[in-house]
Amino acid sequence: MNIIKTDIEGVVIIEPRVFTDNRGYFFESFSQKIFQEEVCKTIFVQDNESKSSFGVLRGLHFQKPPHAQSKLVRVIQGKVLDVAVDIRNGSPTFGQYISVELSEENKRQFFVPRGFAHGFVVLSDEVIFQYKCDNYYAPQYEGAIAWDDPDLGIDWQIPTDKIILSDKDKKHTQLKDAGWLFDYKESLY
Repeated sequence: MNIIKTDIEGVVIIEPRVFTDNRGYFFESFSQKIFQEEVCKTIFVQDNESKSSFGVLRGLHFQKPPHAQSKLVRVIQGKVLDVAVDIRNGSPTFGQYISVELSEENKRQFFVPRGFAHGFVVLSDEVIFQYKCDNYYAPQYEGAIAWDDPDLGIDWQIPTDKIILSDKDKKHTQLKDAGWLFDYKESLY
């Protein structure tokens, strides 16, 4: 596996070694040993999968402590733009984001540590999106910031009139107005 560091510490892109021949392909999608040696010491406890159509935007979500989550995300079918926003007070990269295209072709994975808001938008006709979490889902600890926060300036790569949101995702506050955020020092591994 090729571990690609990004401009925000802790956020990484993982490219697997893919072996192809006339039968198809094979790759190791996850190794706890390699992940702990090369990324961080987290242990994943829950896998999730969603299916969405073009323009669906899910995010920017996070869970608050003690149920904060790191996520390792990937696309099984289709293509997304995946985004991680640093929402750790005191972080030198607070309010900055990393975006990466994940697709069934590139087979990349994206690690989003605790202390980040996460979201994605579907760029293909349809997508099957899968992710590992290092903590269990706890709806009472949900948090989110607005996907279209002008201070973040995220380029979602599709026209805003094509974006499809849940009712809940239409109502999130901007980062500057968020009442609760992570503490940078507490979120480090």
